Amino acid sequence: MDAKDEVMRGLTDLEDYLYWDAYRRAAQDRAADFAARVPGLSEGQKADIEWWYVEEQIRTSLTIADHVTDQIAMVEARHTERYTRLRRNACAALAFLAGVVLILCVSLVLATVD
Repeated sequence: MDAKDEVMRGLTDLEDYLYWDAYRRAAQDRAADFAARVPGLSEGQKADIEWWYVEEQIRTSLTIADHVTDQIAMVEARHTERYTRLRRNACAALAFLAGVVLILCVSLVLATVD
């Protein structure tokens, strides 16, 4: 891996982290807003609600990411299978066409010899 690839990977990792951190902070803000509107909660209960909500949001986003990754892998496998089949059929058609051309050339040579 050359330096440019390492830099690009580092930037991608940094971007992913910043996106994840923004998502986590937004979830924490939503939980804090919710907990602040519920009367009678202690600070510990508010902190528990915030922690639980953030963890649930992270778990949900990971589940969705896994599902999307699985779907992409499935589509990619189907595409690879279709492309392989297409190449195989194209090769067979080309071989058939080459055979027909060869037979026509042989027939032409034999017809001119007579």
